[in-house]
Amino acid sequence: MLANLQRGNAHLIVDRVEEGMEGSWYVQVLLRDDNTYQLEFRDGVAAEHFQTRTISQEKVLTAMLGWMVGTSDWKHGFMWNNIGSQFET
Repeated sequence: MLANLQRGNAHLIVDRVEEGMEGSWYVQVLLRDDNTYQLEFRDGVAAEHFQTRTISQEKVLTAMLGWMVGTSDWKHGFMWNNIGSQFET
């Protein structure tokens, strides 16, 4: 799915939905017009929304798979920026 990102189909979102878990939990990627990947994740609330960019599809794939299976080191190798203030009301 990640390899198929292109204009008109430029994003992929993976949600985590578990009974009793409140908030929004997801990881998402956008293939930007400059062929970089904008990777984001949210840990439940808007204040915990982070973003990074990379040119490496392999790093994005590794991070997304790590997030899906719950490995503790999936965030390593990126400089994450907290962008939660953009979503708070």
